Amino acid sequence: MSSSAILRKFFTSVSPGSYALPLSVLGIVETFTNQLKNPRHFSGSGGVVHNFRVIQRGKSVFESVSSAIPSRRWMPSRLTRIVGVSALVMVAALVTGFVIWHRSPADLGSANAQTHAELLQHWRAGDVVVLVRHAERCDRSSNPCLGPADGITQLGSQSASAVGQGFVRLGMAQTDVFASPVTRTEQTAHYMFGKEATNQEWLASCGKTLRDDVIAHKVAHRNTVLVTHSGCISDFEVQTGFKHAKASEYSSSLFASIGTDGQLKVLGVLNADDWHSLLSDKALK
Repeated sequence: MSSSAILRKFFTSVSPGSYALPLSVLGIVETFTNQLKNPRHFSGSGGVVHNFRVIQRGKSVFESVSSAIPSRRWMPSRLTRIVGVSALVMVAALVTGFVIWHRSPADLGSANAQTHAELLQHWRAGDVVVLVRHAERCDRSSNPCLGPADGITQLGSQSASAVGQGFVRLGMAQTDVFASPVTRTEQTAHYMFGKEATNQEWLASCGKTLRDDVIAHKVAHRNTVLVTHSGCISDFEVQTGFKHAKASEYSSSLFASIGTDGQLKVLGVLNADDWHSLLSDKALK
């Protein structure tokens, strides 16, 4: 089996869209191997062949001599083939590694109607847990601060309020809200829902048990909103199969569903500026 056939068999055996190798790389591999199988001909200057013929016409005998320069075919050496194919396989591996390295949860802002409908179905069933990153923090921004210095900015409070309105549109009747006991997360939760959230220390410490802690605090048939930190969201993503997800944005929301059997499924990420795409969906109306 050729190297390109082996690569195509491997990459088409994995789930589409997750670890797919760009077709351009496979095309390069196939083109190269086809060239090795069918090398080009070119004329050479050596190896002249002479053909002799004796021709008799009546009593006369003629001797005919013709010369020809046969075409020569370039044949790559074994080492050339090995080096060439190895280089292409290395390129394929690097491209694949790049795709896998940046694998993140689905972007709900650009998701289709079916994905939005699935999320809304889980929300109405009370199966959803949402990890919300706090709004823009004062100590890492030049924007005016609400105060104190370890809190969020005025711009951040506006963003938190807009995200909170999005949750209100989804429906908060069967939803519990918890926050990390840090000023910036407490302020974010307050501007989201207009009231104080219940503080939970484990939303600040996070770590290797975060996924289990989230499941343990989820009440059946009630949604849970957790206002926490980017590091905690990263811990959760690592523990749910997204080891190299990009860092969460301010006021972004990571949605996951937890069934009555405790099975967790990450639904995707909705950034603060993308709520309109979900709220404008026909399934919400």
